[in-house]
Amino acid sequence: MRVLVKGAGVAGLTVAHELCSRGAHVTVVDPNEGLDRAASWLAGGMLAPWCERESAGEAVLLRGLDSADRWDVMVPGEVRRNGTLVVAPARDLGELQRFSGRTTGYEWLDEEAIAGLEPALAGRFRQGLFFSREVHLDPRGALTRLRERLATQGVSFVRDPGERDFDDCVDCTGAAQIGKADGLRGVRGEMLYLKTHEVDLARPVRLLHPRIPVYVVPRGDGLFMVGATMIESDFDGPVSARSLMELLNAAYALHPAFADATVVETGAGIRPAFPDNFPRAFRHGNTVFLNGFYRHGFLLAPAMAAEAADLVFSRPEQEGMSP
Repeated sequence: MRVLVKGAGVAGLTVAHELCSRGAHVTVVDPNEGLDRAASWLAGGMLAPWCERESAGEAVLLRGLDSADRWDVMVPGEVRRNGTLVVAPARDLGELQRFSGRTTGYEWLDEEAIAGLEPALAGRFRQGLFFSREVHLDPRGALTRLRERLATQGVSFVRDPGERDFDDCVDCTGAAQIGKADGLRGVRGEMLYLKTHEVDLARPVRLLHPRIPVYVVPRGDGLFMVGATMIESDFDGPVSARSLMELLNAAYALHPAFADATVVETGAGIRPAFPDNFPRAFRHGNTVFLNGFYRHGFLLAPAMAAEAADLVFSRPEQEGMSP
């Protein structure tokens, strides 16, 4: 079976991997000829189904439970199984209680236990939640390795498929479908990268705040990803001054040494989302669509890619089709 996959972000690459593993001959259309313009390039890379359950439906938890194992198969060695730490300033301990009441899979930590996990945070937080089964990966490293692996397995990456015929097509073009797919909207996310060797973290740390909850994810060699805003807008411009100040203030609240960090990168991207903030794989005419990942791209892409592949392989044999 010859399948055309449109889009080379996390959805397109995981679909290509799933199809390839089932014996399909896959061609991926990547008009940008690279990963750095994909929204996935700006992701946090946290495979955190229990933390996400705090503000998402149970389907996110259930579909994301085996995400780490699926990523381990696709890009061995990229997954870091160090858990997630959730903390809050003393004045916002009510936020921590609220968070704990909306999810499971955690243990309460006192100040000493927090320091044992993250010595850099010693004396800074009285209580925290530790989600030991959660993991994270570096999206940029994972996507780069996955793309390289797919190429060695015979997947073609092209800007234009030309006049070639395919048996089926999977559209994973994300925000490009806003205004075309029913109910799909844009949710703006902004992030930044800070560099400092004055802070050392082993795992993602989520800092709760009534207005600006953020996460700080270590990338190694003093580099930290700080994100992310959630703005109901499909404006695809640079990071706003307000968002930059809020993210920097939150990082400073986690550890004062971030005040002297170097801002090495800022970024903004549009997350496509359906009204229920859950992705969908569905067929419309000659095309299978996979879209609407909201803030759950890396967490849910492997499971949703399998659903999209099921739709491809359940299609009756027929004449080849053009893209």
